[in-house]
This record gives sequence, structure tokens and C-alpha cells, in this order.
Amino acid sequence: ELRAKILEIAALFLAAGIDPKVASLMVQSAVPAHAELSWMLTCVTPIGWLQRMTQFKAKAAQWREKAGTDDDQMASVGDGLLQYPVLMAADILLYQAHIVPVGDDQAQHLELTRDIAERFNSLYGETFVVPATKLPSVGARIMGLDDPEKKMSKSAQGAGHAIALLDPPDVARKKIMRAVTDTQPAVDFENLGAGVANLLSIFQAFSEWPDDRMRAEFQGKRYGDLKKTVAEMVLSHLQPFQQRFREITGDPSYLAGVLAEGAAKVAPVANDTVRTVKQRMGLYTE
Repeated sequence: ELRAKILEIAALFLAAGIDPKVASLMVQSAVPAHAELSWMLTCVTPIGWLQRMTQFKAKAAQWREKAGTDDDQMASVGDGLLQYPVLMAADILLYQAHIVPVGDDQAQHLELTRDIAERFNSLYGETFVVPATKLPSVGARIMGLDDPEKKMSKSAQGAGHAIALLDPPDVARKKIMRAVTDTQPAVDFENLGAGVANLLSIFQAFSEWPDDRMRAEFQGKRYGDLKKTVAEMVLSHLQPFQQRFREITGDPSYLAGVLAEGAAKVAPVANDTVRTVKQRMGLYTE
């Protein structure tokens, strides 16, 4: 089941437009240097930095609730949850990335990556590029359709919370039409409720319309009409995306080949970085 999910996610990336001739797509565990660098970075990362991560606090609270414990010392929380941002930092620093595009929910993790890189460079000499954060101007944080105060998440409970990439068109449309708005009858850009602002953000992220065109098109539009327009825009992208996904998954050998070629291409770069880090730290290298 896990392997099937890995292949599904790879196919989703390709269907979204990642060109394997330009970008290397691989399974993280196929390049051992990721885990190796993660361990070395863990050794220079203060535990306090990790415990301050907002997502760690939220996930740890969910974990404790699920386990039925109120243990303030987090004895029941797996260490992998705490260390995950260091592995993420290794994923970035391993390839000396200069710019990393993220949603704003990951911006804190990228700041941690920058802190880790700067700390390592200070301790052992200039080794890592300190990456810059690139946030999208629109759609940096898409909220739940059923609760616009919470980030849209594939792991959240509730059938109407998120639009899944593989949702049938009629299902996606129903979710949008049932999206939470507010008590006003129509769009008012001077007084946007969270739910309406979220629907407008979704439309603008797909359409790439400038703010003035958005205002001209939607000011005064009734919520039912807004939802229909948003649904049509989403489906105009979702349906061709799903067709590409079906074509890609219809050829398993192609997908396996893309992942194998990606790992083979990046492994020398990753291994060179690990070798340099070991030398800086005084560790044994062949």
C-alpha cells in the first residue's frame, strides 16, 4: 500500500506539469545521502528550535489526543515528528538550493533550514547555500471549504473540507457549492468574510487574474453565482490534470523509469555534499 501511494504521488507531480527532463523526480529513500545528512544536521540543531515549530506543537497535540494522554513531556510522541524539519532541511541543503517555493504553512520550516545552514557554516566554515523563501503572491494558504479558519488539508476529517486532486468532477463541484460563506448575500471587497475570501483566492490562484480584474468581476456577485464560477474554474484545471494522471499511471514502467533516472541523476550531487560535510566536521571519509 505504501509503495502504491509513493507511485501515486509521483504520478500526481508529473500530471501537475513537472518535466522529468528538467527536474529530477525521485523517491527520497532511494538516495541514502538524505538520511545521512539529516543525522549530521541533527547533531548541530538545538532541540529547542525543533520544539518551537508550530506544526510540531499541533501534530503533537493531535497525537496525544489520539493516544488518550495529556503528557506534557510528550513521552508518547515519536521522535520522527520532532526531527522531521531537520530531514526537510537536509532535502534542501543537500542540493545547495538557492530558492525554495513554499506555502506559508511551511515558511517556518524553511526559516529553520536557514538557521541550521547558518549555524553549520558558523561552526565549520562556509558549506551550505542559505536558501531564500519564495511565497506565492496568491494562494499561499488555502483554507478548508467547511471551515475557512483552518488550512485545507488532505488529512483533515470531513467530507466537504478539501478538494482532492482525484475527486470526480461532480464531487469537487458539490464541495465548492457547499462551501461555508457568511451571512451577507453578495461579495463585498470592503467586508470579506473568511469563507468568501478563500473562494476568491482559489479562483485567483487558478486564473492568475490581477486584483483589479477580480474586483470588477466579483464585486456584488451573489454567493451562489460565485461558487458556480469558482467550480467551473477549478474543474477546467482538474479534469485535464486527471486525464494526464490516468495516462501516466497507465504505463507503470514509464513511472518507475522516471524515478530511477531521477535518483541516478541526483545521487552524485548528494554524495558530494555529504562528503564535503564529513570533511568539514572531521568525520572519516574514504
